Amino acid sequence: MSSESPRRSGAVVQPVHLVTTVVMFAAVWLVLTRPWTSGGFTVPWDAEAHFRAQLGFLAHAIHGGEGITWNPYVFSGWTQISDPQSLIFVPAFMALALFDADPSARAMDAVVFAQLGLGALAFAVWFRDRGWHPAGGMVAALAFAFGGSAAWRLQHTGQVMSFALLPIVMLCMVRMIDRRSLFWGLLAGITAGLLALGRDQIALLGLYFLIGMGVVEIFGTRGRWSRLAGSIAPALVAVVGGLAVVVVPVVMTLFLAEHSNRPEIDFIGAGKGSLHPASLITAAIADLFGQGDQAVDFWGPPSAAFGVTDIYLAQNMGAIYAGALPIFAILAYGVARARLLEREIVYQTAALVFFVLYAIGWYTPAFRLFYDVLPGVDLYRRPADATFLIGFSVALTGGWLVHRRLTDDGPPAGRFAWIVGGALFALVFAILPVAFGLHADRLALIWKPLVTAMVFTAGAALVLAVARRIGGTRATPAGVAGAIGLVAAFACLDLAWNNGPNESTAYPAATYDALNTTTTDPVVHFLHTAIDKDTGGDRRPRIELVGIGFHWPNLGMLHGFETTLGYNPLRFDFYAKATGAIDHVAIPEQKVFSALEPSYDSLLVDMLGLKWVVTGVPIDKIDPKLAAGRLPEVARFPAIPGIFPAPGRPETFVYENPRALPRVLFVDGARGVDFDAIIASGRWPEGFDPTREVLLPADALPTAVAPGEGPAGRATLAAHHNVAVDVDVEAERAGWLVLNDVWHRWWQVEVDGRPAEMNRADVLFRAVKVEPGHHRVRFTYHPFTGAWADVRARLSARR
Repeated sequence: MSSESPRRSGAVVQPVHLVTTVVMFAAVWLVLTRPWTSGGFTVPWDAEAHFRAQLGFLAHAIHGGEGITWNPYVFSGWTQISDPQSLIFVPAFMALALFDADPSARAMDAVVFAQLGLGALAFAVWFRDRGWHPAGGMVAALAFAFGGSAAWRLQHTGQVMSFALLPIVMLCMVRMIDRRSLFWGLLAGITAGLLALGRDQIALLGLYFLIGMGVVEIFGTRGRWSRLAGSIAPALVAVVGGLAVVVVPVVMTLFLAEHSNRPEIDFIGAGKGSLHPASLITAAIADLFGQGDQAVDFWGPPSAAFGVTDIYLAQNMGAIYAGALPIFAILAYGVARARLLEREIVYQTAALVFFVLYAIGWYTPAFRLFYDVLPGVDLYRRPADATFLIGFSVALTGGWLVHRRLTDDGPPAGRFAWIVGGALFALVFAILPVAFGLHADRLALIWKPLVTAMVFTAGAALVLAVARRIGGTRATPAGVAGAIGLVAAFACLDLAWNNGPNESTAYPAATYDALNTTTTDPVVHFLHTAIDKDTGGDRRPRIELVGIGFHWPNLGMLHGFETTLGYNPLRFDFYAKATGAIDHVAIPEQKVFSALEPSYDSLLVDMLGLKWVVTGVPIDKIDPKLAAGRLPEVARFPAIPGIFPAPGRPETFVYENPRALPRVLFVDGARGVDFDAIIASGRWPEGFDPTREVLLPADALPTAVAPGEGPAGRATLAAHHNVAVDVDVEAERAGWLVLNDVWHRWWQVEVDGRPAEMNRADVLFRAVKVEPGHHRVRFTYHPFTGAWADVRARLSARR
């Protein structure tokens, strides 16, 4: 592993070869990303439904002069700064948001591919630093950027961006150790901090990998104590740089986790996200199970056809094909000739084994150990996310093995290696696929992907033989360039054919027209008009979007609609319990009611100011308890056909709630209550009327205050921004201003410019005591001072 290891490639490693690699990689990048960067296709599912909405919110808020730390458009209000998926701390997306006031799907996809490209080029530079053959660096770079989960799970934008940082951090860290450099130490710390800010499982596993690699880099070579001593100062700089990047956002996320709906995942919940071991065959045979073939019904695990239904993964999550070149090299040289056990690469081999064991989760006892021993693992629900790291390791080890194949002057493979290799190839390309086909009664479906895999595997063997002849150890610079170009051209063809746009990774861009601010969708236009007409004075209506399509729940973040639901795996725990809000409402069956909100005809719905419910089916199919006429239908829109393979919009119904309450109320009655008991029982206190009294925490109001006769006063919204709300109050007598926005402890309030006490009110909302007269009340969100106050409180409590 050490940079002090012999440079086996000898004279072939020259600066011009890195330039050649970069230029050729750029050419392949342009070819392979063209379907998306041309605007014809876009990455579907989470990329559009979740992350594009996050990016749009960020850009619109910045260019509209709004704050980005609080998001009023989902779940009736959300702490955006604490959300690990908000993109606020992703430099590439922040740069795009600063540059473009209304980022398109095309721009977003281009940024994702660009970051993958930078990570891939870090691989190429790392190979050059090691003195390894540049053709091996090219294979590693292309397999990394366009293979495995980086190709098949493009919709998981946040994880892809974390993944793309991993080789960059690795390069900086190894240069820090090799060069004993404070500069590279600082870069290593900053990039590692940015990786940690992904706050996803890719970042967690990547950091564990890097820690292990750092130990091996220092102690795995001669002069280890000298290397250790020389690394201390750069490592301290790295720690300072990393902490400067991560402390604030990570602390905020930890505080959010304590009050979220899912602070940790139990072992069974995590295990259900395991990769079935049979899916590993896709590393060698792309799309064996029909993940990307529109003409084939997916039949691999998990599916009824395969007989595995106790795990919960989308079909594309089991696809890990990284290209024929690295896989052929791993099978033929890495395993058959035991090259993967050589000192230079043995740590990477061990890492690959670890990532495979981690990914297959509960199918081996190993994951139980990982879950119990490794900090942070219990925060994530899907060990199959480690397929990203499998792709990373396949790219690295496969690229190194290509280097060894092109530069190895040792004896040819012996009989034993040929026997092992023949058995291995027979197992992978004959026995296992046929066995799977027979098991699932899908034997007729295996031949096309199997023959394709055999053709590309044979091509990989031929390409490596030719590359060795023209670009081996004693080759001229032109010969090395030819070898680089040959593997690049073959990998481009291979990855374009086997990992190109498919039903899992690319939908026609027109599919997501409703997300565009220039959309022609009549439902969106109706809502804009209706909301504008109903906004003013004390009113600011909310809407609910249910069962219309996967990309609709977060639509409000792009169009400025305040919604009661959304799409996010995280929600405030008390809000989720009170309203029944779950991750998603893409289909009607995902709408969940709660004890406190048993129907759309309920007091909590009115208090939320839910004015319009927009559904993809008649509302009685969603809410059978709803009496006829309680939410009258006010509009209906015909279905819009989909563009194959993407679905269109179904026939859409709009219902109006005439009982929706204003956003601000002024009341003079109050009671102290137990909010948790109200949520659990689903019963409001006897006689409770939110237009006349407010419910406060019992410890905030020991004695009830009865409402007086007649109106207590009037409240009017003067301004409503993301992180600041101004309300004018005309109080006939002392009372409470109630703002029906979701409560969070980092909100503060001032009355006439003087700080006042803000209480949680009516289970979900905010309230402040106001004396008689005219007052300007201002609510402002202070996440940084709020988080610092929480930290100080924790430290004081431990003393």
